Amino acid sequence: MITLTESAAEKLGATMAGKDLPETHALRVFVKGGGCGGMQYGMTFDEPRDGDQVYEQFGMRVIVDETSLHYVNGANIDYVDNLMGGGFQIDNPQAVTSCGCGSSFRTAETHTGEAVPETCH
Repeated sequence: MITLTESAAEKLGATMAGKDLPETHALRVFVKGGGCGGMQYGMTFDEPRDGDQVYEQFGMRVIVDETSLHYVNGANIDYVDNLMGGGFQIDNPQAVTSCGCGSSFRTAETHTGEAVPETCH
């Protein structure tokens, strides 16, 4: 399961409303190979597909495909607004290391064919 904090759900809801997206859309959280840690987080607004897991917190639906869920199960998504600017932060208990850029991570489990880590930008 992926959870959202109330502040993340509010920010995402406002963003969705500003984009005038259909009510069928939700936040899709996914993982792809790459980045300095070997894997990268991604988020977009999308419609659920067959096989997706769907969660809802604070009125915001979150969808994640089964492959990505393997790497982010138990993650918490928060929105933090501070002097350095606002942004989403993902606290992922599956990550054993993460890159300084904040969007790249590595899990304890290694898979054949995993992407080669890249340099942080």
